[in-house]
Amino acid sequence: MIRKFIILLFFLAIVAAVAGTLAWREYRAFESAPLFDEGSVIVMVRPGQGLGPVTATLERLKLARPGWHWRVLGRLHQPRIKAGEYRIEAGTSPRRLIDDLTAGKVVRHRFTIIEGWNLSRLRREISKDSRLVQTLGNAADEELMRRLGCEGCFAEGRFLPETYQFLRGDRDLDLLARSYRAMSSELDQAWRRRDPDMGLESPEQLLVLASLVEMETMHDAEREQVAGVFVRRLKLGMRLQTDPTVVYGLSDDFDGRIRLVHLRSDHPWNTYTRHGLPPTPIALPGKASIHAAASPADGDALYFVARGDGSHHFSATLAEHNRAVARYILGKR
Repeated sequence: MIRKFIILLFFLAIVAAVAGTLAWREYRAFESAPLFDEGSVIVMVRPGQGLGPVTATLERLKLARPGWHWRVLGRLHQPRIKAGEYRIEAGTSPRRLIDDLTAGKVVRHRFTIIEGWNLSRLRREISKDSRLVQTLGNAADEELMRRLGCEGCFAEGRFLPETYQFLRGDRDLDLLARSYRAMSSELDQAWRRRDPDMGLESPEQLLVLASLVEMETMHDAEREQVAGVFVRRLKLGMRLQTDPTVVYGLSDDFDGRIRLVHLRSDHPWNTYTRHGLPPTPIALPGKASIHAAASPADGDALYFVARGDGSHHFSATLAEHNRAVARYILGKR
């Protein structure tokens, strides 16, 4: 009897060992096999959630089958899953999914601030991005600067055009704060490296000048030349007479064509009616324009006119400038 019992136990042990081996092989195959073969899926993991809600989402999307494999996976690895938005790509295995969730490899979105935008355009574009939590609403620009810790500072031009990464659920203010800090750092570096003979009194004036350069040319090779013209005119007490400053102060119903009446309509930014730099920047200048403004080109040019191909003709005298205007502007009418 005892012998039969021992044989039975031995037989059961063999069966258990074989079953365990087969189950382990099945689990290892499951752990390394792709969840799905095409496309990708976005999964949101909320704070405090474990592996269960993630697998439930995959099962609901028919990308994973329920079963004991997931329970074993969770118990073996005891993952500390980080909250966030995850993109699961085709070919991802359960083990890799666990590693990604534990490492917090969340989706990073991008928002690009374009050189030459003004603050109004920037805030409008940010407000349309549903991936950001909107907290600013219709808050005045003065309130924005107060929240950024620069109460009483002008807001225009204070945000560096760059591509910024962010996570879904970040606030609009978080993104603007990063851009503000980036601009402050860039402006500080440019101010320290500036030509000391420029005659500018503050980094803020450098930022204003950089915004004029940004709006006058798209060619990097011309930026320092344009800055040189503006600096020489400032030193001579000449009005800057740059069209973008006129446009900046006009109402939203401006149709895009500058007329004589616009040039003569006085407002704080109109450099045809007022001397010196405008009171604030007129746009968000990029790095190239900031550094060009800090290092204006030497020369004797006091005028420039657009050729129509994106470049400009620079002139040292009014007579030469008038001939260039007749050639490039009047000749096209």
